[in-house]
Amino acid sequence: MKHLVKFLYPGIRLKRWIFLFILSSLVFLSGLSGVMGKAFKGIRINLINVEKYINPIRDMITNSTKLVTIDIIAILLGGIVFILGIRFFFKAISALYPSKIDVVKASYDELQLLKGPRIVTVGGGTGLSTLLKGLKVYSSNLTAVVTVADDGGSSGKLRKQLKMLPPGDIRSCMVALADSSGLLGKVFQYRFNSNNKNLDGHSFGNLFIAALTNISGSFEKGVQEASKILAIRGKVLPVTLEKVVLEAKLKNKKIIKGQSNISHCAYAIDKVFLVPSDPLPSNTALSDIKKAKLIILGPGSLYTSIIPNLLIKEVSDAIYHSKAKVVYICNIMTQPGETKGYRLSDHVNAINNHVGYRDLINYVIVNNHYNIPEKVLVKYAKKNSYPVEIDSNNMKTYSVKIISDDLVQIADGLVRHDPEKLAKIILRLTL
Repeated sequence: MKHLVKFLYPGIRLKRWIFLFILSSLVFLSGLSGVMGKAFKGIRINLINVEKYINPIRDMITNSTKLVTIDIIAILLGGIVFILGIRFFFKAISALYPSKIDVVKASYDELQLLKGPRIVTVGGGTGLSTLLKGLKVYSSNLTAVVTVADDGGSSGKLRKQLKMLPPGDIRSCMVALADSSGLLGKVFQYRFNSNNKNLDGHSFGNLFIAALTNISGSFEKGVQEASKILAIRGKVLPVTLEKVVLEAKLKNKKIIKGQSNISHCAYAIDKVFLVPSDPLPSNTALSDIKKAKLIILGPGSLYTSIIPNLLIKEVSDAIYHSKAKVVYICNIMTQPGETKGYRLSDHVNAINNHVGYRDLINYVIVNNHYNIPEKVLVKYAKKNSYPVEIDSNNMKTYSVKIISDDLVQIADGLVRHDPEKLAKIILRLTL
């Protein structure tokens, strides 16, 4: 409803045409009532007595003229003005849209999306943005809770130079929720390739969020303003506004500092933790988790994108105590440095061990299609990455329902989740 109220803001140039609708309708009906006599007597529309409003207008017109054909004139005048009002109303709405689209369809679609299920996604990176692309087709009641532990690439540079939270994962999620055909989305993802060391490797979107952070005075407000500019469907929230560092303890007892270093570990990970260990969570994120019908963990890097969000106790507690169904989307391939040799049960076990709840997850969505092109598998095998095995016997120790399907999509030679297939499976869980 609040989205529709915005059409009445000053400067939108819609109120005049709405007023013209009402006035021309009353003039038209006053003339029609004169022609049809008592046909309108006692008629009520939406609990409003039509005769009460029509007769004063008709009497006013009749008293000011001696024309016998006043009723016919009123019908013609009201009808013509009504048609003109419709024409200019939709012309004004069309001017509000950046491209030539079907305004009626766009308005209808927006209303349908507002009726969509409340879904909270938790994670970061490419996996989460892929999921959001599929979900935005069915609902605009989406909240992406994103990790802020990234310290590599453009985000890492901005984090060090400007002492701000890393914007990269948040930017990717915002673009995923924006109009996929929009130029702004492409601009936000544009990455500079320059001889200038200060600019090289940065994405325009990261720099833009950095600028908005400085202008608005906070990272949270900067993200909100960027979301408005992109007109995203839903919300993208940093899980915390505190500057946290992700660290990992390996099986050989060695401590690795920094997300970018953890993802290249030579030894298996024992556990990961945040420094500081008790950052304050986003209150909006906690509120949306409480209201959600479905909470989705992943897809994404298990130890560096998903679990870091759950290490904030208030977040994992809110998810556990929520009435929502909790779904974990397992990666299609194992990830060198993080989940080498992991089977499905290893993923679930890692999450349980970090949050302290054995039954946090209700459903697991996992790929069961291994007929991936040979050249793609060879490419991954060179990096010790293989399809995740569904070890059903080990999974019996958990009270988790497994949903397996063909989820593979090959994009630019990389194995990705098919966003459309994933979204359809998820939507079935909201019924």
